[in-house]
Amino acid sequence: MQDDKAANPNGQLTLRTLAMPGDANAAGDIFGGWVMAQMDLACGIRAAERAGGRVVTAAVKEMAFELPVKIGDTLSIHTEVARVGRTSITLAVEAWAQRYLTGTLEKVTAATFIMVALDRDGRPTPVPEG
Repeated sequence: MQDDKAANPNGQLTLRTLAMPGDANAAGDIFGGWVMAQMDLACGIRAAERAGGRVVTAAVKEMAFELPVKIGDTLSIHTEVARVGRTSITLAVEAWAQRYLTGTLEKVTAATFIMVALDRDGRPTPVPEG
């Protein structure tokens, strides 16, 4: 376990949310799909800012859950633009849980998301430079 002083999330804090009972199974563990959806939201925010417009998720790679998220935990999603292609943006994403009513901060999962910039007609469009 790590406390908030020892934890080292990589990337920029992009999204922070609270894990609620409606997002959990009968044992009180938050569904992995909910965690992944929060990561997808964060990537959409970060990639849209970088692309200056609409983006969609094209792929998710290398995702493995290291620890569960529990009801009441605060989930923080950190993103970092790892690569910008002609129409795509690859992001390194980490999900961290601050345990309920404690300062304990633990890395839950990490993944690589690939987002694609789209024009007004829904076709891939070049990502602007810089």
